[in-house]
Amino acid sequence: MKNFEIYTLGCKLNFSESAAIAAKLVENGWTQGGIPEVIIINSCAVTSSAEKKTRNLASKLHRDNPLASLVVVGCYSALKPDLLERWSGVIKVFGSQNKMSVVDYILQRPESPTPNFFDAYSTHDRTRSFLKIQDGCNNHCTYCTVWIARGKSRSDNIENVLNNIKKISESGVHEVNLTGVNVGDFGRGTNENLLKLLKAIVKQNAIDRVRISSVEPDLLTEDIIKLVSKSAILMPHFHIPLQSGCDRILQEMRRHYTAQEYADKVRFIKKLMPDACVACDVITGFPGETDEEFEETYKFLEELPISYMHVFTYSRRPRTHANMMEDQVAEDVKHERTERLLELSHAKKMAFYQQCEGQKRPVLVESEVIDDQLCGFTDNYIRVTMPNDENLVNTIQKVTIEQCRTIL
Repeated sequence: MKNFEIYTLGCKLNFSESAAIAAKLVENGWTQGGIPEVIIINSCAVTSSAEKKTRNLASKLHRDNPLASLVVVGCYSALKPDLLERWSGVIKVFGSQNKMSVVDYILQRPESPTPNFFDAYSTHDRTRSFLKIQDGCNNHCTYCTVWIARGKSRSDNIENVLNNIKKISESGVHEVNLTGVNVGDFGRGTNENLLKLLKAIVKQNAIDRVRISSVEPDLLTEDIIKLVSKSAILMPHFHIPLQSGCDRILQEMRRHYTAQEYADKVRFIKKLMPDACVACDVITGFPGETDEEFEETYKFLEELPISYMHVFTYSRRPRTHANMMEDQVAEDVKHERTERLLELSHAKKMAFYQQCEGQKRPVLVESEVIDDQLCGFTDNYIRVTMPNDENLVNTIQKVTIEQCRTIL
Protein backbone atom coordinates (compact mmCIF):
# COMPACT_ATOMS: atom_id res chain seq x y z
CA MET A 1 0.00 0.00 0.00
CA LYS A 2 1.15 3.51 -0.82
CA ASN A 3 0.00 6.32 1.45
CA PHE A 4 -1.08 9.82 0.57
CA GLU A 5 -2.65 12.79 2.31
CA ILE A 6 -4.57 15.74 0.90
CA TYR A 7 -5.02 19.16 2.50
CA THR A 8 -7.68 21.56 1.27
CA LEU A 9 -7.84 25.35 1.58
CA GLY A 10 -10.55 27.71 0.44
CA CYS A 11 -14.04 27.13 -0.89
CA LYS A 12 -16.52 24.27 -0.77
CA LEU A 13 -15.76 23.64 -4.42
CA ASN A 14 -12.18 22.78 -3.49
CA PHE A 15 -13.42 20.33 -0.85
CA SER A 16 -15.59 18.52 -3.39
CA GLU A 17 -12.68 18.29 -5.84
CA SER A 18 -10.26 17.07 -3.15
CA ALA A 19 -12.71 14.27 -2.37
CA ALA A 20 -12.79 13.30 -6.06
CA ILE A 21 -8.98 13.20 -6.21
CA ALA A 22 -8.78 11.09 -3.04
CA ALA A 23 -11.45 8.68 -4.29
CA LYS A 24 -9.56 8.10 -7.55
CA LEU A 25 -6.31 7.37 -5.71
CA VAL A 26 -8.03 4.96 -3.30
CA GLU A 27 -9.65 3.19 -6.26
CA ASN A 28 -6.15 2.59 -7.61
CA GLY A 29 -4.72 1.05 -4.47
CA TRP A 30 -3.48 4.04 -2.50
CA THR A 31 -4.38 4.63 1.14
CA GLN A 32 -5.26 7.98 2.65
CA GLY A 33 -3.49 8.37 5.98
CA GLY A 34 -0.44 6.85 7.65
CA ILE A 35 3.03 8.10 6.79
CA PRO A 36 2.47 9.76 3.41
CA GLU A 37 4.69 9.29 0.39
CA VAL A 38 2.79 12.04 -1.40
CA ILE A 39 1.05 15.10 0.06
CA ILE A 40 -1.38 17.07 -2.10
CA ILE A 41 -2.25 20.67 -1.25
CA ASN A 42 -5.41 21.97 -2.91
CA SER A 43 -4.67 25.69 -2.76
CA CYS A 44 -6.67 28.91 -2.68
CA ALA A 45 -5.79 32.39 -3.94
CA VAL A 46 -8.94 34.42 -3.37
CA THR A 47 -7.01 36.80 -1.09
CA SER A 48 -3.38 37.44 -0.19
CA SER A 49 -4.20 35.86 3.19
CA ALA A 50 -5.29 32.66 1.43
CA GLU A 51 -2.01 32.55 -0.48
CA LYS A 52 -0.10 33.02 2.78
CA LYS A 53 -1.98 30.09 4.34
CA THR A 54 -0.93 27.92 1.40
CA ARG A 55 2.73 28.94 1.78
CA ASN A 56 2.70 28.36 5.53
CA LEU A 57 0.99 24.99 5.16
CA ALA A 58 3.48 23.84 2.52
CA SER A 59 6.43 24.83 4.73
CA LYS A 60 4.99 23.05 7.76
CA LEU A 61 4.15 19.89 5.85
CA HIS A 62 7.63 19.75 4.34
CA ARG A 63 9.24 20.19 7.77
CA ASP A 64 7.03 17.51 9.31
CA ASN A 65 7.33 15.09 6.35
CA PRO A 66 10.75 15.71 4.75
CA LEU A 67 10.63 12.45 2.78
CA ALA A 68 7.18 13.08 1.29
CA SER A 69 6.71 14.61 -2.15
CA LEU A 70 4.57 17.75 -2.18
CA VAL A 71 2.18 18.34 -5.09
CA VAL A 72 0.26 21.63 -5.21
CA VAL A 73 -2.96 22.03 -7.19
CA GLY A 74 -5.66 24.69 -7.36
CA CYS A 75 -6.04 28.42 -7.85
CA TYR A 76 -2.74 29.56 -6.29
CA SER A 77 -0.78 27.16 -8.44
CA ALA A 78 -2.78 28.25 -11.51
CA LEU A 79 -1.81 31.87 -10.93
CA LYS A 80 1.81 31.42 -9.80
CA PRO A 81 3.11 28.04 -11.02
CA ASP A 82 6.72 29.20 -11.46
CA LEU A 83 6.88 30.44 -7.87
CA LEU A 84 5.46 27.24 -6.42
CA GLU A 85 7.80 25.01 -8.41
CA ARG A 86 10.72 26.65 -6.59
CA TRP A 87 9.35 25.83 -3.14
CA SER A 88 11.32 23.32 -1.12
CA GLY A 89 9.75 19.87 -1.34
CA VAL A 90 7.35 20.68 -4.18
CA ILE A 91 7.85 18.27 -7.08
CA LYS A 92 4.86 19.10 -9.28
CA VAL A 93 2.25 21.82 -9.75
CA PHE A 94 -1.19 21.62 -11.37
CA GLY A 95 -3.68 24.45 -11.81
CA SER A 96 -7.42 24.46 -11.22
CA GLN A 97 -8.63 23.41 -14.63
CA ASN A 98 -6.32 20.37 -14.84
CA LYS A 99 -6.09 19.46 -11.15
CA MET A 100 -7.47 15.94 -11.75
CA SER A 101 -4.27 15.26 -13.72
CA VAL A 102 -2.57 14.92 -10.34
CA VAL A 103 -4.07 11.42 -10.19
CA ASP A 104 -2.36 10.32 -13.41
CA TYR A 105 0.90 11.88 -12.22
CA ILE A 106 0.88 10.06 -8.89
CA LEU A 107 -0.11 6.77 -10.53
CA GLN A 108 2.73 7.28 -13.05
CA ARG A 109 0.52 6.80 -16.08
CA PRO A 110 -0.02 8.93 -19.21
CA GLU A 111 -1.96 12.09 -18.48
CA SER A 112 -5.58 11.87 -19.58
CA PRO A 113 -7.06 14.70 -21.69
CA THR A 114 -8.40 17.47 -19.46
CA PRO A 115 -12.20 17.46 -19.67
CA ASN A 116 -14.10 20.71 -20.09
CA PHE A 117 -15.89 19.94 -16.83
CA PHE A 118 -15.32 17.24 -14.23
CA ASP A 119 -17.89 16.50 -11.58
CA ALA A 120 -17.04 15.95 -7.92
CA TYR A 121 -18.63 15.69 -4.52
CA SER A 122 -17.29 15.58 -0.98
CA THR A 123 -17.43 12.40 1.08
CA HIS A 124 -15.70 13.37 4.35
CA ASP A 125 -18.95 14.24 6.17
CA ARG A 126 -21.51 11.49 6.72
CA THR A 127 -24.43 13.94 7.03
CA ARG A 128 -23.88 16.34 4.11
CA SER A 129 -22.07 16.54 0.80
CA PHE A 130 -20.85 19.42 -1.37
CA LEU A 131 -21.75 18.60 -4.98
CA LYS A 132 -19.98 20.47 -7.76
CA ILE A 133 -22.40 21.46 -10.53
CA GLN A 134 -20.57 24.40 -12.13
CA ASP A 135 -17.06 25.83 -12.57
CA GLY A 136 -15.43 28.99 -13.89
CA CYS A 137 -16.83 32.49 -14.34
CA ASN A 138 -17.36 34.98 -17.17
CA ASN A 139 -18.00 38.04 -15.01
CA HIS A 140 -14.41 39.38 -14.76
CA CYS A 141 -15.00 41.45 -11.64
CA THR A 142 -12.16 43.94 -11.24
CA TYR A 143 -11.01 42.64 -7.82
CA CYS A 144 -11.12 38.92 -8.58
CA THR A 145 -8.60 36.39 -9.90
CA VAL A 146 -10.89 33.35 -9.74
CA TRP A 147 -11.99 33.73 -13.36
CA ILE A 148 -8.30 33.76 -14.35
CA ALA A 149 -7.50 30.63 -12.34
CA ARG A 150 -10.72 28.73 -13.03
CA GLY A 151 -11.39 29.73 -16.63
CA LYS A 152 -14.67 30.27 -18.45
CA SER A 153 -18.05 29.29 -17.04
CA ARG A 154 -19.05 25.69 -17.67
CA SER A 155 -21.26 23.22 -15.90
CA ASP A 156 -22.53 19.69 -15.50
CA ASN A 157 -25.82 18.54 -17.00
CA ILE A 158 -29.07 17.87 -15.16
CA GLU A 159 -29.03 14.11 -15.76
CA ASN A 160 -25.58 13.67 -14.25
CA VAL A 161 -26.36 15.95 -11.27
CA LEU A 162 -29.44 13.84 -10.52
CA ASN A 163 -27.39 10.64 -10.78
CA ASN A 164 -24.83 12.05 -8.34
CA ILE A 165 -27.52 13.11 -5.88
CA LYS A 166 -28.94 9.59 -5.99
CA LYS A 167 -25.50 8.07 -5.27
CA ILE A 168 -24.90 10.53 -2.44
CA SER A 169 -28.27 9.74 -0.90
CA GLU A 170 -27.70 5.98 -1.18
CA SER A 171 -24.47 6.44 0.80
CA GLY A 172 -26.54 7.63 3.77
CA VAL A 173 -26.06 11.38 3.37
CA HIS A 174 -29.17 13.51 3.98
CA GLU A 175 -28.12 16.92 2.63
CA VAL A 176 -26.48 18.13 -0.58
CA ASN A 177 -25.02 21.60 -1.09
CA LEU A 178 -24.93 22.56 -4.78
CA THR A 179 -21.65 24.36 -5.29
CA GLY A 180 -19.58 26.04 -7.98
CA VAL A 181 -17.80 29.30 -8.79
CA ASN A 182 -20.98 30.88 -10.19
CA VAL A 183 -23.82 28.44 -9.48
CA GLY A 184 -26.47 30.73 -10.96
CA ASP A 185 -24.74 30.36 -14.34
CA PHE A 186 -25.53 26.63 -14.45
CA GLY A 187 -26.38 25.48 -17.98
CA ARG A 188 -24.79 28.40 -19.82
CA GLY A 189 -24.68 27.66 -23.54
CA THR A 190 -27.29 24.88 -23.30
CA ASN A 191 -31.07 24.68 -22.95
CA GLU A 192 -30.65 23.94 -19.24
CA ASN A 193 -30.49 26.42 -16.35
CA LEU A 194 -30.52 26.51 -12.56
CA LEU A 195 -34.32 26.72 -12.33
CA LYS A 196 -34.75 23.62 -14.50
CA LEU A 197 -32.17 21.79 -12.40
CA LEU A 198 -33.91 22.67 -9.13
CA LYS A 199 -37.30 21.61 -10.52
CA ALA A 200 -35.77 18.28 -11.59
CA ILE A 201 -34.25 17.77 -8.11
CA VAL A 202 -37.61 18.43 -6.47
CA LYS A 203 -39.33 16.03 -8.87
CA GLN A 204 -36.67 13.34 -8.32
CA ASN A 205 -37.20 13.55 -4.55
CA ALA A 206 -34.10 11.41 -3.89
CA ILE A 207 -32.63 13.27 -0.92
CA ASP A 208 -34.05 15.05 2.12
CA ARG A 209 -32.36 18.43 1.87
CA VAL A 210 -30.69 20.55 -0.80
CA ARG A 211 -28.96 23.89 -0.23
CA ILE A 212 -27.91 26.26 -2.99
CA SER A 213 -24.54 27.89 -2.41
CA SER A 214 -23.70 31.45 -3.42
CA VAL A 215 -25.83 32.80 -6.29
CA GLU A 216 -25.25 36.18 -7.93
CA PRO A 217 -28.20 38.54 -7.32
CA ASP A 218 -28.85 39.09 -11.04
CA LEU A 219 -29.05 35.30 -11.56
CA LEU A 220 -31.26 34.56 -8.55
CA THR A 221 -34.63 34.88 -10.26
CA GLU A 222 -38.02 35.33 -8.64
CA ASP A 223 -39.03 31.95 -10.08
CA ILE A 224 -36.17 30.28 -8.19
CA ILE A 225 -37.18 32.04 -4.99
CA LYS A 226 -40.82 31.01 -5.45
CA LEU A 227 -39.77 27.39 -6.05
CA VAL A 228 -37.72 27.35 -2.83
CA SER A 229 -40.63 28.84 -0.88
CA LYS A 230 -42.92 25.97 -1.95
CA SER A 231 -40.45 23.09 -1.63
CA ALA A 232 -39.75 20.86 1.35
CA ILE A 233 -36.45 19.74 -0.21
CA LEU A 234 -34.91 23.12 -1.11
CA MET A 235 -33.81 24.80 2.10
CA PRO A 236 -34.85 28.42 2.88
CA HIS A 237 -31.24 29.54 2.96
CA PHE A 238 -29.75 31.99 0.45
CA HIS A 239 -26.19 33.27 0.05
CA ILE A 240 -26.23 36.33 -2.21
CA PRO A 241 -22.98 38.28 -2.79
CA LEU A 242 -23.40 42.05 -2.42
CA GLN A 243 -19.81 43.41 -2.16
CA SER A 244 -20.94 47.04 -1.74
CA GLY A 245 -24.09 49.02 -1.01
CA CYS A 246 -22.81 51.95 -3.07
CA ASP A 247 -23.70 51.98 -6.78
CA ARG A 248 -20.54 53.79 -7.84
CA ILE A 249 -18.38 51.15 -6.18
CA LEU A 250 -20.50 48.36 -7.70
CA GLN A 251 -19.85 49.86 -11.13
CA GLU A 252 -16.12 50.09 -10.46
CA MET A 253 -16.22 46.43 -9.40
CA ARG A 254 -18.04 45.54 -12.66
CA ARG A 255 -20.94 44.03 -10.79
CA HIS A 256 -24.19 43.47 -12.71
CA TYR A 257 -26.82 45.00 -10.44
CA THR A 258 -27.59 48.08 -8.35
CA ALA A 259 -27.97 48.27 -4.60
CA GLN A 260 -31.71 48.81 -5.05
CA GLU A 261 -32.05 45.71 -7.21
CA TYR A 262 -30.21 43.74 -4.54
CA ALA A 263 -32.49 45.08 -1.81
CA ASP A 264 -35.59 44.24 -3.85
CA LYS A 265 -34.40 40.64 -4.19
CA VAL A 266 -33.78 40.25 -0.45
CA ARG A 267 -37.15 41.76 0.43
CA PHE A 268 -38.91 39.47 -2.04
CA ILE A 269 -37.34 36.48 -0.27
CA LYS A 270 -38.43 37.75 3.12
CA LYS A 271 -41.95 38.45 1.85
CA LEU A 272 -42.38 34.80 0.81
CA MET A 273 -40.23 33.29 3.59
CA PRO A 274 -40.00 35.60 6.63
CA ASP A 275 -37.74 33.15 8.49
CA ALA A 276 -35.41 32.41 5.56
CA CYS A 277 -31.70 32.87 6.19
CA VAL A 278 -30.14 35.42 3.82
CA ALA A 279 -26.37 35.83 3.95
CA CYS A 280 -24.24 38.21 1.91
CA ASP A 281 -20.60 38.95 1.06
CA VAL A 282 -19.20 42.46 1.49
CA ILE A 283 -15.78 43.89 0.59
CA THR A 284 -14.41 46.83 2.60
CA GLY A 285 -11.82 49.28 1.33
CA PHE A 286 -12.16 48.76 -2.42
CA PRO A 287 -9.89 51.30 -4.20
CA GLY A 288 -11.41 54.76 -4.09
CA GLU A 289 -14.05 53.91 -1.48
CA THR A 290 -14.52 57.12 0.51
CA ASP A 291 -15.70 57.41 4.09
CA GLU A 292 -19.07 58.61 2.79
CA GLU A 293 -19.40 55.63 0.43
CA PHE A 294 -18.57 53.20 3.20
CA GLU A 295 -21.20 54.84 5.40
CA GLU A 296 -23.65 54.40 2.51
CA THR A 297 -22.88 50.69 2.48
CA TYR A 298 -23.14 50.47 6.27
CA LYS A 299 -26.55 52.15 6.34
CA PHE A 300 -27.76 50.02 3.44
CA LEU A 301 -26.84 46.82 5.29
CA GLU A 302 -28.16 48.11 8.59
CA GLU A 303 -31.61 48.62 7.08
CA LEU A 304 -31.65 45.43 4.98
CA PRO A 305 -33.26 42.28 6.50
CA ILE A 306 -30.21 40.05 6.04
CA SER A 307 -29.21 37.38 8.55
CA TYR A 308 -25.43 37.77 8.60
CA MET A 309 -22.45 38.82 6.47
CA HIS A 310 -19.15 37.44 5.28
CA VAL A 311 -16.90 40.51 5.46
CA PHE A 312 -13.70 40.63 3.41
CA THR A 313 -11.01 43.28 3.63
CA TYR A 314 -10.06 44.24 0.07
CA SER A 315 -6.86 42.49 -0.94
CA ARG A 316 -4.78 43.62 -3.92
CA ARG A 317 -4.53 40.79 -6.42
CA PRO A 318 -1.94 40.73 -9.22
CA ARG A 319 -3.37 40.63 -12.76
CA THR A 320 -6.57 42.40 -11.74
CA HIS A 321 -7.79 45.82 -12.86
CA ALA A 322 -8.39 46.95 -9.27
CA ASN A 323 -4.75 46.31 -8.39
CA MET A 324 -3.74 49.08 -10.81
CA MET A 325 -6.37 51.57 -9.66
CA GLU A 326 -5.35 54.76 -7.90
CA ASP A 327 -6.64 55.81 -4.47
CA GLN A 328 -5.85 52.53 -2.73
CA VAL A 329 -7.39 52.68 0.75
CA ALA A 330 -5.00 52.65 3.72
CA GLU A 331 -4.76 49.32 5.54
CA ASP A 332 -5.79 50.71 8.92
CA VAL A 333 -8.89 52.30 7.38
CA LYS A 334 -9.82 49.05 5.65
CA HIS A 335 -9.51 47.07 8.86
CA GLU A 336 -11.50 49.61 10.87
CA ARG A 337 -14.32 49.35 8.33
CA THR A 338 -14.14 45.56 8.44
CA GLU A 339 -14.46 45.53 12.22
CA ARG A 340 -17.52 47.76 12.09
CA LEU A 341 -19.25 45.50 9.59
CA LEU A 342 -18.34 42.40 11.60
CA GLU A 343 -20.02 43.97 14.64
CA LEU A 344 -23.08 44.73 12.53
CA SER A 345 -23.10 41.18 11.19
CA HIS A 346 -23.06 39.79 14.71
CA ALA A 347 -26.00 41.98 15.70
CA LYS A 348 -27.88 40.89 12.57
CA LYS A 349 -27.26 37.23 13.33
CA MET A 350 -28.44 37.52 16.91
CA ALA A 351 -31.60 39.35 15.77
CA PHE A 352 -32.27 36.59 13.24
CA TYR A 353 -31.76 33.89 15.86
CA GLN A 354 -34.05 35.66 18.34
CA GLN A 355 -36.70 35.98 15.64
CA CYS A 356 -36.76 32.18 15.47
CA GLU A 357 -36.90 31.54 19.24
CA GLY A 358 -39.80 29.29 20.19
CA GLN A 359 -40.10 27.85 16.68
CA LYS A 360 -40.00 24.12 16.02
CA ARG A 361 -37.74 23.45 13.03
CA PRO A 362 -36.16 20.38 11.39
CA VAL A 363 -32.50 19.88 12.35
CA LEU A 364 -30.01 17.57 10.67
CA VAL A 365 -28.00 16.25 13.62
CA GLU A 366 -24.23 16.02 13.09
CA SER A 367 -21.59 13.95 14.83
CA GLU A 368 -19.75 17.01 16.19
CA VAL A 369 -19.91 17.28 19.98
CA ILE A 370 -19.29 20.57 21.85
CA ASP A 371 -19.40 20.63 25.66
CA ASP A 372 -21.11 17.23 25.57
CA GLN A 373 -23.82 18.63 23.27
CA LEU A 374 -24.64 17.44 19.77
CA CYS A 375 -24.75 20.06 17.01
CA GLY A 376 -26.84 20.46 13.92
CA PHE A 377 -28.37 22.98 11.51
CA THR A 378 -32.00 23.88 11.03
CA ASP A 379 -33.47 24.14 7.56
CA ASN A 380 -32.84 27.90 7.70
CA TYR A 381 -29.23 27.41 8.80
CA ILE A 382 -29.38 28.12 12.51
CA ARG A 383 -26.75 26.15 14.37
CA VAL A 384 -28.28 24.46 17.41
CA THR A 385 -27.03 22.24 20.20
CA MET A 386 -28.97 19.50 21.96
CA PRO A 387 -28.39 16.75 24.54
CA ASN A 388 -25.84 14.17 23.43
CA ASP A 389 -27.54 11.04 22.12
CA GLU A 390 -25.51 9.04 19.61
CA ASN A 391 -28.69 7.53 18.16
CA LEU A 392 -29.68 10.97 16.84
CA VAL A 393 -26.57 11.45 14.69
CA ASN A 394 -27.38 11.70 10.98
CA THR A 395 -31.11 11.95 11.56
CA ILE A 396 -33.49 14.86 11.02
CA GLN A 397 -35.27 15.87 14.22
CA LYS A 398 -37.94 18.44 14.95
CA VAL A 399 -36.29 20.72 17.52
CA THR A 400 -37.72 23.67 19.42
CA ILE A 401 -35.32 26.62 19.49
CA GLU A 402 -35.37 27.58 23.15
CA GLN A 403 -32.63 30.12 23.72
CA CYS A 404 -30.09 31.98 21.63
CA ARG A 405 -26.56 32.48 22.88
CA THR A 406 -23.95 34.97 21.78
CA ILE A 407 -21.50 33.24 19.44
CA LEU A 408 -18.57 35.28 18.17
